[in-house]
Amino acid sequence: LHAASREAPEVPLAMCFDLDGQPPIPPIEGGAIDTEEVVLRAGDGGRFAGLLARAEKPIGAAIVILPDVRGLHPYYEELALRFAEAGIDALSIDYFGRTAGIGVRERSADFDFMTHVGETRFSSLSWDVQAAAERLRALGEGRGRAIFTIGFCFGGRLAFMTAAMGLDLAGAIGFYGWTVGAARSDVPAPADSTGLMRGAVLGIFGGADQGITSDAVETFEAALSAAGVPNEIVTYPGAPHSFFDRKQADYAEASTDAWERVLGFIRANTPVA
Repeated sequence: LHAASREAPEVPLAMCFDLDGQPPIPPIEGGAIDTEEVVLRAGDGGRFAGLLARAEKPIGAAIVILPDVRGLHPYYEELALRFAEAGIDALSIDYFGRTAGIGVRERSADFDFMTHVGETRFSSLSWDVQAAAERLRALGEGRGRAIFTIGFCFGGRLAFMTAAMGLDLAGAIGFYGWTVGAARSDVPAPADSTGLMRGAVLGIFGGADQGITSDAVETFEAALSAAGVPNEIVTYPGAPHSFFDRKQADYAEASTDAWERVLGFIRANTPVA
């Protein structure tokens, strides 16, 4: 699915984390991880950067990490490491290779990411996800038996839509991704696209999110169930948008539970070798 079904007015997108935000997952002491900065070429010829983390003891699962509006921010590079420590190969990708170049390390602290978000399109994002999934499938024996996606905010909506891209994914995980209505970059509404979805879906939301209402979450859940898509939808009462952050100490319990659910979801949907 490489094009939106229709144009519609945009809704505002919030930045998911402060610039110094970090995943609320403690590193595993002594964990050995093989990391590599990569440049991938998508099917439409676009080139983009990524950070690949290989698990020392792979369980056969691999995951494409879809960031928020900032693209390949250090938050998402660190998240790839945490997945690898858990035995899951991970590839965090950038969105802006076509418009800002692939030199992520050269971008300044005042990088105007929102301008570049406005220049992305669902078609190119789809090609990028496909290229990332193919890179993970090519990692070698004992790896990439089950491919997942996970995204946050802007990337959360995109992660839900990856289930409709025909990529033979085992599952898609979205943290506070908009489920209904229009969004930037002509990404379709996941709740309107469940008939095309394959694989399982895990949706994680904050009950105090001022942008994603309970009605929007319930509409998505009902649409998934009506389409026969295996799904788990979790809402944490009192948690705001972007609660999954080490700085959000008040929501540490929700973050811990969410991480455990993510790992459990991946393990449950990864076939045994």
